[in-house]
Amino acid sequence: MKPKHISIRVEQCLALAKASNCPRRKFGALLVDPERNVILMDGYNGGPRGGGSLCGGDQCLRDSQNVTSGTRMEIGCHHAEMNVVCNAAANGVPTRGAWLIVTGEPCILCAKLIHHAGIQRVLIVEGGYAGENGVMYLHQHGVAVQPVAGPPDPRL
Repeated sequence: MKPKHISIRVEQCLALAKASNCPRRKFGALLVDPERNVILMDGYNGGPRGGGSLCGGDQCLRDSQNVTSGTRMEIGCHHAEMNVVCNAAANGVPTRGAWLIVTGEPCILCAKLIHHAGIQRVLIVEGGYAGENGVMYLHQHGVAVQPVAGPPDPRL
């Protein structure tokens, strides 16, 4: 993909993250076909499909229980990366060879899902979540990881 197209897709991914209803942090993810420069599927973090409530309602359980970032992944909302891969599976959209643009570094569970889905490259918007994550796992399993320019993390 040309740099100008990546820049446009990053902007779309950041806009998509605004759809999240997570009170703690909003993430977006786009699955793209790098050869045709088209979006295959999108996703963002939040509650269960169909409008189910979030894990802690208006307050994030990860915050109220003082859960360290990158740990206890069973607590919290559905991750953007999980949603985009599951949305693709539910709609018969192939993921093998696709690229994933995400607004923060994937956790270890999402990294495993990305690898097993056959996604070939993950573009991570710089300035996003940078806690304990699955980037090393992606590197170790042959998934290319590419930082891309983005806005600074508002928590810093």
